[in-house]
Amino acid sequence: MDPGYRSPLVDLFLKGGATRDVRLLAARGLLPRPAQEQIALLVVLVDDADPDIAAIADATISRLPQEAVQELLAGDAPAELRAFFADRVAHPAVAAPTPSTPGDAQGQSEAADGQGNDKTGEGDEESAEEDDGTDPRLVSTLPIAARLKLATKGTREQRAQLIRDSNRIVATAVLTGPKLTESEVEAFAKMGNVSEDVLRIIGTNRAWLKNYAIIHAVTRNPKTPPAISMQLMHRLTEKDIKMLSTDRNVPEALRMAARRVLTKALK
Repeated sequence: MDPGYRSPLVDLFLKGGATRDVRLLAARGLLPRPAQEQIALLVVLVDDADPDIAAIADATISRLPQEAVQELLAGDAPAELRAFFADRVAHPAVAAPTPSTPGDAQGQSEAADGQGNDKTGEGDEESAEEDDGTDPRLVSTLPIAARLKLATKGTREQRAQLIRDSNRIVATAVLTGPKLTESEVEAFAKMGNVSEDVLRIIGTNRAWLKNYAIIHAVTRNPKTPPAISMQLMHRLTEKDIKMLSTDRNVPEALRMAARRVLTKALK
């Protein structure tokens, strides 16, 4: 079911791009995401093709504190989410028993309060930015849930490492971090070893595209989907378009489009 809530992670789940282990984490409420996004993921997963995951997600929703859910839905929650929970109140589902794991109790609490995001003190966040005790060399070996947490709450160095993570959910989660700066986004856009998903998100973010350096970096990155780079090309200066027209590192289609723009400008 489409929960009406939009984020790179929710869209990935809707497209079926999340692996089973990640879907299991989300079904148990263990992904370190904001509360409303966690609930949106649970709504998506109650219709999961895997019956075990669907049952776990349904059971997790059933155990959510009603007061917390009502408080979340009382704000700017999408109409689809409100309709989903209104229907459950009118026709309560009997969730199938699911295996209990040590993490389930933690997941119930985290799903209700958004992994404690609203309860974390400013002092704790500042100390985490300085040094959370995680050896950078070990970051890539951490479980997905731990890498996701570092992607949004870790240090600048950890974000620079995780933006290149082989798991695209982890990589794109970096772009949702509250401490992310435009200078970091520009650096990510210049990287040749980030995924297309990362470049697609950067190249379609209106706020970041107010920064010319980011537009230039995304357009010049060989891994940027051509549909995005060709659109952004028109926002470059004539000098940069001229350089683009002779850049053999970008797709030929983009070079040809740049040449056509220059030819029209000369007429």
